[in-house]
Amino acid sequence: GSPRCVACLCCSTACPAQCIHIEAGESQEGDTRNGSERFPKVFVLAALTDWLDGYLARRLDQSTSFGAFLDPVADKLMVVIAIVLLVTEQQTAWFTIPALVVVGREILVSALREWMAEIGKRTSVAVSWVGKVKTFVQMLAIITLLAVDPGKGGPWLALGYILFYAAAALTLWSAVLYVRAAWGDLSDAATRPGRAN
Repeated sequence: GSPRCVACLCCSTACPAQCIHIEAGESQEGDTRNGSERFPKVFVLAALTDWLDGYLARRLDQSTSFGAFLDPVADKLMVVIAIVLLVTEQQTAWFTIPALVVVGREILVSALREWMAEIGKRTSVAVSWVGKVKTFVQMLAIITLLAVDPGKGGPWLALGYILFYAAAALTLWSAVLYVRAAWGDLSDAATRPGRAN
């Protein structure tokens, strides 16, 4: 529906636009934090908009197949861009490793859902409660880390890392649940003879 499409467009354009703002601020001030002060607010706005459009689409019964496809794409684009920015800012393996876990899971689950949709069983890998909790914790972690200067450290940086590691653990858990739900179809596809060209 129109609320979902508009919100997804906002989510997918907010982060790239802020990347340009950060780059401009870095070149002028020599400090990425000067250029990224507003980025947590932009991310919060995008996340709230994403939740609101889903609520309105369900409440107004305006959900469409196109909106259902575009919404998770915008979600993942927003999260991945924020994580890439954080990796360049944190510059430590303690953040990069869980970041790789999160991004890798998003790619895996997206591919799995696309394949299940092709065989008409997308509902088998519908979003679970673990996935919803993972998304909530992940958003909190990203917002916290975006708002904290990694050079200064402190309790808020530690909290951000704890939340992000919790999100990474939930990410692995939800990925296992999705693979288990599709395992029967994956096994059948693996043993089924391929088509002759």
